[in-house]
Amino acid sequence: MSFAELGLSKPIVDAVTEQGYDTPSPIQLQAIPAVIEGKDVMAAAQTGTGKTAGFTLPILQRLSSGPKVRANQVRALVLTPTRELAAQVADNVSSYSKHLPLSSAVVFGGVKINPQMMRLRRGADVLVATPGRLLDLYNQNAVKFQQLEVLVLDEADRMLDMGFIHDIRKILKLLPAKRQNLLFSATFSAPIRELARGLVDDPIEVSVAPRNSTAETVDQSIYPVDKKQKPKLLTKLIKDNDWQQALVFTRTKHGANRLARHLESEGIGAAAIHGNKSQGARTRALAEFKSGEIRILVATDIAARGIDIDQLPQVVNYDLPNVAEDYVHRIGRTGRAGATGEAISLVTAEEFKQLSDIENLINKILERREAEGFKPVHDLPESRIGRKPKRPKKPKKPKAEHHDGQRSGENSRGHKPSGNSNKSGRKPSSEQASPGEKRRPPRRRRRKPAAKTGNSAAAS
Repeated sequence: MSFAELGLSKPIVDAVTEQGYDTPSPIQLQAIPAVIEGKDVMAAAQTGTGKTAGFTLPILQRLSSGPKVRANQVRALVLTPTRELAAQVADNVSSYSKHLPLSSAVVFGGVKINPQMMRLRRGADVLVATPGRLLDLYNQNAVKFQQLEVLVLDEADRMLDMGFIHDIRKILKLLPAKRQNLLFSATFSAPIRELARGLVDDPIEVSVAPRNSTAETVDQSIYPVDKKQKPKLLTKLIKDNDWQQALVFTRTKHGANRLARHLESEGIGAAAIHGNKSQGARTRALAEFKSGEIRILVATDIAARGIDIDQLPQVVNYDLPNVAEDYVHRIGRTGRAGATGEAISLVTAEEFKQLSDIENLINKILERREAEGFKPVHDLPESRIGRKPKRPKKPKKPKAEHHDGQRSGENSRGHKPSGNSNKSGRKPSSEQASPGEKRRPPRRRRRKPAAKTGNSAAAS
């Protein structure tokens, strides 16, 4: 089936053809007709299967026959979790609408707000935004939603993971009640489905792959290694295999900076990209990576979301993610649109729990490889699908102690004192008698009379 047979107009089909696409992907085949009909849609598919075009193309089709957008108004709003993803979606909207009389804009934080306010004065048929900056613009009366027809939550699961739920709820209160709602994501977690219940109305669910599955075109493997040997092993893999372009994931921002400096010292062009970098630095690093000026881009999960590079050959998990679902997102950067790719993970014995979580999630034991000279001192335990976590041992009951915290001599010798004996082994006095024992009154001592003396009068 062609794009024209899905109900798209000639200007849109021409723009898609100019981008080098002639056959719709499975997610596009199911989602595009439903969106054109005005249905609410929940779509889940692996990263790199064409989700962006799955909602962009039918939205442009719908907007092309509607009223002209007014000043500061928006007809379609696309919310994304990161700046990079917002920029990527905006580029796609611009490319696909090049033959249509429609306008688009993108707004996100990290850059000056005044140019964005100026741009929105003309209105935008399609606005791509991150939640925080959108609320800033609304509070300054720079954007309005009376003309809004369509709302898209792209990578909705990541927005919730990043703590945007409160911003999303604020935005939903500002939008017209009558609108079309689209949720597109690589995975759908339980919180996402909970959000969807209060957002979409009788949605069409589209899923073209098993939940949390990885593309068959990606060759996945792991290298067991000690933590201190990771930088050297990565350097060896890059040089021995002559990698010209690889995306490397670290768990922390400082780790990304440290690794990029190490690779540079080894003569390998590298740059780090993460949340602490300015938007200009992030954009520059990504542009140099795409153009081939640098060979290795070291990124954290948040910054990497939205990186869309055709034919990216390698993805490396320098650190395994704490959340198993992030592994699916990471390796989805390669093997896109049916192309082949390679995903390599450097795994220490301390990361075995994360490895087990990932293998259980994707229901696959990853192939283990060994690099010469890098056999780990601390062995990585054997993997097994369905491994149950060990039950924690029950805490031992504390032994009886005295109020001053010191054990008695009898206790220290292993003898348990009886309830009716005190420290010395004598029966307790009446004041210390046990609760059920009858208490005897204390015996009164008789006073002995003073001895009479002959000079008692003189003594007195």
